[in-house]
Amino acid sequence: MSINVKRLDEGLAVVTLLAESAQNAFSIKSINQISTVLNSLMDDDEITAYVLTGSGKFFCAGADINQFRTSYDNGTIADFVRGLTDILHPLIVRIRQSDTIYVAAINGAAAGGGLGLALAADYRIANPNAKLAAAYFSLGLSPDGGTTWILPRLVGEQKSRKFFFDNETWSAIDALESGAVDEVVNDEELVNRAIKVAQEWGKWPKASRGGTKQLLESQSYNNFSDQLKNEQDCIVLASQTEDFSEGVNAFLKKD
Repeated sequence: MSINVKRLDEGLAVVTLLAESAQNAFSIKSINQISTVLNSLMDDDEITAYVLTGSGKFFCAGADINQFRTSYDNGTIADFVRGLTDILHPLIVRIRQSDTIYVAAINGAAAGGGLGLALAADYRIANPNAKLAAAYFSLGLSPDGGTTWILPRLVGEQKSRKFFFDNETWSAIDALESGAVDEVVNDEELVNRAIKVAQEWGKWPKASRGGTKQLLESQSYNNFSDQLKNEQDCIVLASQTEDFSEGVNAFLKKD
């Protein structure tokens, strides 16, 4: 296993992609491991939030280029790429819609599909060594991993267009100034700061977390009337929870 999972108190977990997964994460084997681990955390009712980080110079550098070469040469490249995206894309969708909070602690290069994993987070923290790169055009590819959907919503369409077509690599400060990451901290503070955010965001009731994430996701493609209906459905469900009853009692006690 090239992934380390450390469970902390208060429903938190830290997932670290070890060197092999961080540098060449998207072999079929390793992307399956990443998907299995993250889905298991999202399935666990005791886990309210998790941090994902990488190792050394890499947060998650995307596909195994050697495997690209081999698969192209033996005529299986289409099946290989389809197999990777068949695992990655449902994972990205679930991350975005899950009531489990995900904080990315970007310690190094996030490229290709690894960029998608970084951008899919609810909150992104980088250290000064972090780099965001698409890197698709250098390989003659178009983007995947949800990057063409998420990045424009973070930084704007034209800035995203330039990022892809100029084949840009953003430093941590570039990413912060563009809105692709939320903050930059020193390397020694990175994971602890990410845990702190995960703790703060994960403390809220499950219905609040999940409903809000789903609503923020759906607003980008819903019309106003449909979004209002979604808001109604979510708040009706939330109003029937014990968390709501406790919140009302706490509010009333303030008087």
